[in-house]
Amino acid sequence: FARVRPSPLQNPRLVAMSLPALALLGLEAPATDPAAAEAEAALFFSGNRVLAGAEPAAHCYCGHQFGSFAGQLGDGAAMYLGEVLGPGGERWEIQLKGAGVTPFSRQADGRKVLRSSIREFLCSEAMFHLGIPTTRAGTCVTSDSKVVRDIFYDGNPKNERCTVVLRIASTFIRFGSFEIFKPPDEYTGRKGPSVDRNDIRIQMLDYVISTFYPEIQEAYSDNTVLRNAAFFKEITKRTARLVAEWQCVGFCHGVLNTDNMSIVGLTIDYGPFGFMDRYDPEHVCNGSDNTGRYAYNKQPEICKWNLGKLAEALVPELPLEISQLILEEEYDAEFEKHYLQKMRKKLGLIQLELEEDSKLASELLETMHVTAGDFTNIFYLLSSFSVDIDPSKFEDFLEELTSQCASVEELKVAFKPQMDPRQLSMMLMLAQSNPQLFALIGTKANINKELERVEQFSKLEQLTADDLLSRNKRHWKEWLEKYRVRLQKEVESVGNADAWNTDRVKVMNSNNPKYILRNYIAQNAIEAAENGDFSEVRNVLKLLEHPFQEAGGSQEVKEDAEEEGATATAAVCAQETRSRQSYCSKPPLWASELCVT
Repeated sequence: FARVRPSPLQNPRLVAMSLPALALLGLEAPATDPAAAEAEAALFFSGNRVLAGAEPAAHCYCGHQFGSFAGQLGDGAAMYLGEVLGPGGERWEIQLKGAGVTPFSRQADGRKVLRSSIREFLCSEAMFHLGIPTTRAGTCVTSDSKVVRDIFYDGNPKNERCTVVLRIASTFIRFGSFEIFKPPDEYTGRKGPSVDRNDIRIQMLDYVISTFYPEIQEAYSDNTVLRNAAFFKEITKRTARLVAEWQCVGFCHGVLNTDNMSIVGLTIDYGPFGFMDRYDPEHVCNGSDNTGRYAYNKQPEICKWNLGKLAEALVPELPLEISQLILEEEYDAEFEKHYLQKMRKKLGLIQLELEEDSKLASELLETMHVTAGDFTNIFYLLSSFSVDIDPSKFEDFLEELTSQCASVEELKVAFKPQMDPRQLSMMLMLAQSNPQLFALIGTKANINKELERVEQFSKLEQLTADDLLSRNKRHWKEWLEKYRVRLQKEVESVGNADAWNTDRVKVMNSNNPKYILRNYIAQNAIEAAENGDFSEVRNVLKLLEHPFQEAGGSQEVKEDAEEEGATATAAVCAQETRSRQSYCSKPPLWASELCVT
């Protein structure tokens, strides 16, 4: 680490605060004078005034970025303030993200802006309330200080407000923290700053295991190799369970580099993340991930690859033959077990655990894929399907289900070819005639993807809305019949079918969220905030604290939110061009144009 000091901001002011997160630190909302409390939060959590006892530091780490070793990275914009002993006796590290230049900032300015900070703040809390291990966010503070950002790297820079997020976690140590010992990489030639300093690696392992895995430290206090193996096994299993949780809510991290992987199994570093709307196993949420390395369906294997890099970084304190065996024996098995357990809950299969359940879940996803169904909303609707549903209600249910599938217009936007036909033709010729030159400017995967888009778009030109609806209904009828047969087996195994159904619906409604942080919801909040109105950020935060709410309770939150929002003229201006959707709606058409890099 390196000792640092936060750089002051002009006129800091609070965008929003998460009271559940701040409660971890023993902070609570004052009964009187909330304005004074907001001003105090803005002062301390902007970095303008350092908390008593704080020793600000920036953490040094390395990382494999998009598959290549990048050498020394480190906290280029984040500053650790210290550790807080919470009211329950837990220790929490607190960190300001966006507080200014550190020795690890490289050529950057150490600042974060309003849009990225709002996204990180809201998603950290959304993930916690979804029950997914994550770092937390206590406050989001913006200012009148400005920095220049070229959002899409397209030569159109603009001034944006410097903003700071207070992050909270048991630790921010990551896989990349152990890569500082890496000797020169055979592909990039880069090395870590602490090569041959095994004494520091031993200290770090001792600290991490004794502090965050005390039961392992206690069980293997007299044998460090066995202790380190038990630690590696535990972080392997935690990581497998974490990514299984992501897959089950359609969450894409976007930048699964080794420096963005937590040593205690938390979701960490929210950048170009995204919750999937239309189900697409190859969905890429990061606009700058040109090869799709971190696509939704690749997340499990990428996290396993990253664990392999952590294993290499622990040598010689944990021999590679031991860690590699642990990884092969534990990771896939733990991921598949946890994923299937979660999928059974999402499908309401609470009584029996049958071998066929895995096939039923994968056939559901395949049906979602071919009908371009909304991942979150379709899972949420399934709790209202019953074994003995009568024919008229079944038709209504089918109508509701297919309304969550993409329209012809939406599909045309999704599959619109991205290359000029002449450019595509030239690339195809080049791939045949000069593969070496082609490799410098494109990939076969990208060309195949474009050819697929051209073919799909051509078919969509001939497709009517009625044809699409009819086709989608046929697909869903086929899958629902399989689902009904599986639910019937549940009914036959219980004494009281009504009690079983009540329990089934309860389990489904606590595992299938109604509200997630969709990109368009975050974007509406960002646009209002950029116009000086923070009420939408606060409303969305309040909503995301209750993601599983059923219709009655959620309506109340939504109406409160809209009532508060209606008083803000800036928000009204932002909404003139973009009509407000219900927070649980399928995204509006304009949302497909959002690009997060």
